[in-house]
Amino acid sequence: MPAPSETLSRRSVLAGACVTCAAAVAGCATYGPPTAPAPAPAPSAAPGAAAPPAGGAPALAQVADVPVGGGLIVGDTVITQPTAGEFKAFSTVCTHQGCAVSEIADGTINCLCHGSKFSVEDGEPTDGPANTALPAKEITVEGESITLA
Repeated sequence: MPAPSETLSRRSVLAGACVTCAAAVAGCATYGPPTAPAPAPAPSAAPGAAAPPAGGAPALAQVADVPVGGGLIVGDTVITQPTAGEFKAFSTVCTHQGCAVSEIADGTINCLCHGSKFSVEDGEPTDGPANTALPAKEITVEGESITLA
């Protein structure tokens, strides 16, 4: 019979197996390209939205919800107001690697995945790595409601 110092206890084998499994799971969790956070599901309307306009399409937002010089992200649409009374809309899909843009600050629409920034005026990139503009979307402003055209 071997000396007690030369045998492995069941407890030691189990602890070793747990450490090995934990290392494997941790390794798998960081494998592959970085992914963007999933965009929030499109709400039925932005905060403060009223009933749909006469055309019947649900309002994405209200004019008062979109700051001048900034914008608002609603579902898969970015609505901006570059100057008072002028509204633009773009896709939220970054043209660099398809992440969702998630912030509008200091006159730019920002993709936090890789640092691309786009102008609120025309969706053109102002800072890379993206080198193509965000796709424009057609919107209609009727009264105080903004809808997709």
